[in-house]
Amino acid sequence: MIESRTRFREAMSRLGAAVNIITTTGPLGDTGFTASAVCSVTDDPATVLVCMNRASRQHDIFQKSGVLCVNILAPADEDMAAIFAGQPDLPMPERFARASWLRLATGAPVLESAAAALDCRISQVLEVGSHSVIFGLVQAIHLGPATSGLIYHRRTYHRLVSDKSA
Repeated sequence: MIESRTRFREAMSRLGAAVNIITTTGPLGDTGFTASAVCSVTDDPATVLVCMNRASRQHDIFQKSGVLCVNILAPADEDMAAIFAGQPDLPMPERFARASWLRLATGAPVLESAAAALDCRISQVLEVGSHSVIFGLVQAIHLGPATSGLIYHRRTYHRLVSDKSA
């Protein structure tokens, strides 16, 4: 029996996941979106994957840019997660103006306050259902000051607390 899309989405909301802002740059400037469908693929060569809805306004920009940065958010970045998720719906330059950004090997924006950032060249894209699965080969890494993380679970953000130092 095929389960309903609603039940599937409810089940997936119970899978906690790290919160990330995925960024790129191109002829039209910087763009980005909030994502939790991100994971490590392998460490040799260092590769991550990002799932992006093909209906997204930014989809074609990412496809053409050839680069992306996975900005793994710290608890203090929760407001940025909401902004890049489109709440409120601000023009992209205003979203980027709300934080400090760096540039590494690819030129994609790197959130200075992120717990970590993986600056990648896009190596492959697979189309699966409504999404593109984008594989990124890591070119550079930024390790921020954060010692804890931000996750998305049951349709809300949760701050992970760590008593360990970096």
